[in-house]
Amino acid sequence: MRRDVFQAIADPTRRAILVLIAAQAMTPNALAEHFDSSRQAVSKHLRILTECELVKQEYQGREIYYQLEIDKMKEIDKWLEQFREIWENRFNQLDNLLLTIKK
Repeated sequence: MRRDVFQAIADPTRRAILVLIAAQAMTPNALAEHFDSSRQAVSKHLRILTECELVKQEYQGREIYYQLEIDKMKEIDKWLEQFREIWENRFNQLDNLLLTIKK
């Protein structure tokens, strides 16, 4: 089953993992220390994030480091931009209405 990017970020643990590795690449063990779940559970989340191409693996010796895949995150941002524009327009309309009422 091919997973959707939005399925991946729907899970709060996976979003937390993305936040952690946005700052620096981390191993599964280092990530697991931040959660009340097993390393295997964190590895499952990492597998889903990797399948969705939100993170990529980098091997350094025997360790695997996970880092954020910026281009894929930009795709999410691009999709969200349409909603930002709608809400900014609504806020601008509200500002204009409030200015009109104030006058």
